[in-house]
Amino acid sequence: MKAALLTGLREMGLYDAPDPVLRHDTDVLLRMERVGVCGSDVHYYATGRIGQQVVTYPYCIGHEASAIVAQTGAAVTRVVAGDRVAVEPAQSCGTCDQCRAGRHHTCRHLLFLGTPGQGPGCLSEFIVMPHTCCFPVATTTGPDRAALIEPLSIGLYAARLPGLSLSGLRCAILGCGPIGLSVLLALHALGAESVAMTDLLDERLRVAARAGAGWTGRADRGDPVAVLAERDPQGLDAVWECCGQQDALDQAVALLKPGGTLVIVGIPETDRISFCIDTLRRKEIRLLNVRRQNGCVQAALDMVEKQGVNPDFMITHHFPFDQVKTAFETVHAYADGVVKAMIDFEP
Repeated sequence: MKAALLTGLREMGLYDAPDPVLRHDTDVLLRMERVGVCGSDVHYYATGRIGQQVVTYPYCIGHEASAIVAQTGAAVTRVVAGDRVAVEPAQSCGTCDQCRAGRHHTCRHLLFLGTPGQGPGCLSEFIVMPHTCCFPVATTTGPDRAALIEPLSIGLYAARLPGLSLSGLRCAILGCGPIGLSVLLALHALGAESVAMTDLLDERLRVAARAGAGWTGRADRGDPVAVLAERDPQGLDAVWECCGQQDALDQAVALLKPGGTLVIVGIPETDRISFCIDTLRRKEIRLLNVRRQNGCVQAALDMVEKQGVNPDFMITHHFPFDQVKTAFETVHAYADGVVKAMIDFEP
């Protein structure tokens, strides 16, 4: 089979790779249909690392996937050959202290697709996953939407994490990329009425406005903190930081009311961030970090298939598998108004 492999910083190509095989009777062989290009994938592509996770070349990345079941192990009953599935990229052990506490996303033995030191990614024609990571989708859910379930599940987990009542919530999302937009969709689905959003790109602000953001503004023009303070003089109840930028973190703290909650979703390229501890302490700001999704794949799928949430607008670009490097360069450069780029595996 063919797999897209990183061979150096911003170097990627298609190479022959061994065909994966079923090793356990609970395994499923998946033929890839779509793989979304995620910001974390681009970190590995452009810098070769995220924190302590450092790429050893050659390496296959990718974790936002939809696929068709090609073969199943003898003990698999939840899917059959021919089913389309959304793929949960995290394989947890189920027995460590974290899993027993319901924190499968911080499993001590976690294997996550496309994470150095844990396992290869899904930018290949076939992969094998345990059946518990394969979520069958409705016949009305196409491959694009099925692949969006992964980022949408992160947005849903992030929206749920603070445990706040969303009715009447005064809140903002800083960053209008796919994760910020996924948080927006989840907040609306959970009952939030008005959500402000900021970004550095006008194209993404327009996308956010069309998706239902109550107010949008450039984070680097004028004074968005002052503008939002006029709208909500008491300050915001919660802010979701979804771009991994120090300036956004500082703005979030300024926007929050005393006792407010800052939910950190974005992944900074730097190893350290900072806060004005005087402001943070005097306001008694609550900090919450989001680590991917935790048991939210089926809930995100239900949000789409049962509640009618439509995330398709996030997809702005499609690239055939043999143009995967062009896709990554486009996303890395924020070129051509890209929000979400999809890699298509069909001829």
